[in-house]
Amino acid sequence: MRLDKYLKVSRLIKRRTVANEACDAGRVTVNGKPARASYEVKAGDILEISMGVHPVRAEITGINEFAKKDEAALMYRILEGSPSES
Repeated sequence: MRLDKYLKVSRLIKRRTVANEACDAGRVTVNGKPARASYEVKAGDILEISMGVHPVRAEITGINEFAKKDEAALMYRILEGSPSES
């Protein structure tokens, strides 16, 4: 799954366009490297999102194309920080 779509489906970022812009601006890294919106994420990847005051680090635990609100939080595990409200 594309990184921008993953960020939206997992609800780490509310809108796909905002996720795409964050990737383009270099605010999202995967495994310590800046990632483009088209990057294919996989389970075990470590995401870092630097939006707002508190950066978020999360490990991808699963990928689900169509996650409901209840299932979205099961797609990742927060390592530090809290989900972005953007």
